[in-house]
Amino acid sequence: MRASFVLSEIGVGLRRNLTMTFAVVVSVALSLALFGGSLLMSDQVNTMKGYWYDKVNVSIFLCNKSDAESDPNCAKGAVTEDQKKQIQADLGKISVVEKVTYESQDEAYKHYKQQFGDSPLADSLTPDQMQESYRIKLKDPQKYQVVATAFDGRDGVQSVQDQKGILDNLFGLLNGMNWAARMVMALMLVVALMLIVNTVRVSAFSRRRETGIMRLVGASGFYIQAPFIAEAAVAGLIGGTVACGFLVIARYFIIDHGLALSQKLNLINFIGWDAVLTKLPLILATSLLMPALAAFFALRKYLKV
Repeated sequence: MRASFVLSEIGVGLRRNLTMTFAVVVSVALSLALFGGSLLMSDQVNTMKGYWYDKVNVSIFLCNKSDAESDPNCAKGAVTEDQKKQIQADLGKISVVEKVTYESQDEAYKHYKQQFGDSPLADSLTPDQMQESYRIKLKDPQKYQVVATAFDGRDGVQSVQDQKGILDNLFGLLNGMNWAARMVMALMLVVALMLIVNTVRVSAFSRRRETGIMRLVGASGFYIQAPFIAEAAVAGLIGGTVACGFLVIARYFIIDHGLALSQKLNLINFIGWDAVLTKLPLILATSLLMPALAAFFALRKYLKV
């Protein structure tokens, strides 16, 4: 096959259907940018889970005198020294517990003043109104229920709280947004495929006389189809390159510079450049193969003589 012929036919097809080719490039770029963005969002959520789940604590809050008057869980009165010793001893017997930190009422009051000192309620609270607590670091954050089952409802225990539950709500929201992006991506991919098929059909129809002659003089089907397939692949590859550019620019301006979230949100462990760069070959391969396959199946009917 003469490469010069194929290249010339690609140029002719792209120029002849310039408007539709531009639409294909834009739709492929947007759909693959969303595709890459959803993959990076999944990586970001997994990175945040690994970072934050390793830091979450289970808190056992103990009853104080105020709770004994208002909370049904503390109906038997404030926690006693014997109950505290028993709780601490039982915590030492649980294999999933890595570390236990005790926080007294005075320490809880001090921490509250540091975090919420500007609150109108801060001046009305006293140390004896704060709750003593045990902050428990687990070896496996998924094993929260082991601690909850052992201590929830015990005398002297007001409640057992798992910080992981708060994070689960956040990650659930992020995952929901990620799935929404994937649905939009799927819709854009369908639009891109329809545009590719229509572009190839229009190109084949406009050159039906030339392809008919080539068929009559004995040209193979692949020789006739190759320029059209390559034309769709080139348009898709341009769109994939633009999508890669979108992702690189977004990572640069959103995380590193511009918005500079990595500097403003120090508590979030953002994905690195390696996560972005590993997605680019996949996006380029998809942008090349998807239009080529769509063109191949579309041509099976429209290049019959």
